[in-house]
Order: sequence, then structure tokens, then C-alpha cells
Amino acid sequence: MPRSSATFAVWSSAWLAGSAAPDDVLDALTPWAEAHDVVAVDEATAAATDLPAPGAPVSSLTFLLAALRRAPRGAGRLVLPVPGDIRGLPGPGSFTRAAIAAGEGVLFAEAGLGVVPSPIADGVLRWTVHPVPAPLPPAEYVPLAEAEHELRAQVRESTSILIELGVARHRPGVREEIAAALRARPATHWPAGMPGRALRVLQQADEVEAILAAASADEPGGALSASAATARREALRPLDTAVRVARRAAVAEAVRSYAPTP
Repeated sequence: MPRSSATFAVWSSAWLAGSAAPDDVLDALTPWAEAHDVVAVDEATAAATDLPAPGAPVSSLTFLLAALRRAPRGAGRLVLPVPGDIRGLPGPGSFTRAAIAAGEGVLFAEAGLGVVPSPIADGVLRWTVHPVPAPLPPAEYVPLAEAEHELRAQVRESTSILIELGVARHRPGVREEIAAALRARPATHWPAGMPGRALRVLQQADEVEAILAAASADEPGGALSASAATARREALRPLDTAVRVARRAAVAEAVRSYAPTP
């Protein structure tokens, strides 16, 4: 479902650009967890950012924002890596490993820092700050219109393939399952001035991801054989990729909209 990293990437970038207050950032992240704590991944990063080292009492998001303010300023980049698709990640290192494990993270290229959220207890989300040494990969650019078009095309293509394979079948209550999943997702709030198209694409990504979850449930999901179940997974893979690309493109467009005008 929608990622806390997307919320943090947009709001922290808006705050760094002077378009949001610190309390606005904290309020926007509240739906993701009752409590948020912050630590540095190692002693060196702790010393560089003035954040707690491993084993020390944890800090808060307020101190993370302060660390980003002190560092060379630059917008956050959302990363949504999965095995086999690690676009946007730097080379090997603690941030790359943690982001792959979590499936998400925010890269602050100019600051040389990466932040990865992970739940550590019921209602507690921990944000770990990692060093990200240069050289860094260039920012991915996918036109938002192109990402939206591809997402819609993949929905049509995947549906057609699943029907042909005979692995899509009516499951009583499936529409209610999807609606319930969407209702259960954290309420996401965005800064004033968020581009309308970015909002629309993020909503579409949420909806498609809920459909993906329903389509992947109840193994083998109507498949007549193990090979058909495998074919179903392969049919859904491009749709999953399209969701991640669309979400990254929408967040990148939002972040650009808050960048100061030269």
C-alpha cells in the first residue's frame, strides 16, 4: 500500500524549500505510526548528523529535519526497490541493503544521506539515517503523463492475460476486499499546492496496488496448475512495476513543484 517514504519525501522537500512548517511534516507522518523515532546507522553517521548512534537513546523526527537542514540542501528522491529492480539506488552500502529489505527509502543526494523507515513494534516506526557516498546515480526522470498512461495500459494488459490463462475468477466479496484495503490504508495528507496530476496518479497507484493484492491472494487463485499459477505471477509483475514507477514519478513531480524558482 502507499509508502511512508513517499509522504516523507514530499513533505520534507516542501519544508526544505520553505513551503511547509516542521509541524506540518510531523502531522503528515502521524497516520503512519503513533510514534516515530530516529537513529543513525553507525557511529560515524551519528557524529556527522548529530543523531543518536546505535544503542543510544533514540531521537525524533524533529532532529532528523534539523539534520537535513544543516546538510547541503536538496530535495528527497523516493526509491522503491525490489529484487531485480533497484533503479535509483546508489552502489553497495548500508542504505542500499536497508532500502531493498524495506522496499522503500528516501535519498537526499546533495546531503549524502539516505533514510529508511521500518516498523520495530506495534505503532512504532523507526527512521534510520545512512551515509550515501558519491558518486550517486542521476535522478530518474519519467514524465508523469507517460507513467500514468503505462499504468493504465498495464491494468488492461494484465487483466486480458489473466482471463486468457484462466487464473482470474470471480471470488465472492472481492470488490469488498479491495474497498476495505483502500479504507484501511493510512490517510495521506499532502502539502498545499500539490500538483493535481500527481495526486491523481498516487491515488490510482493505491487503487491498483489494492487490486494486485486481491489478485495475488488465495493461491493458486483459480489457476488450474502450478504452471498457470506461475504464469499469473508473471502476468502481474509488469503491473507491479508500473505501480512503483508511477508512484516514483508522481512524488518526483510533486518534489519538483516545491523547488525554489532559480
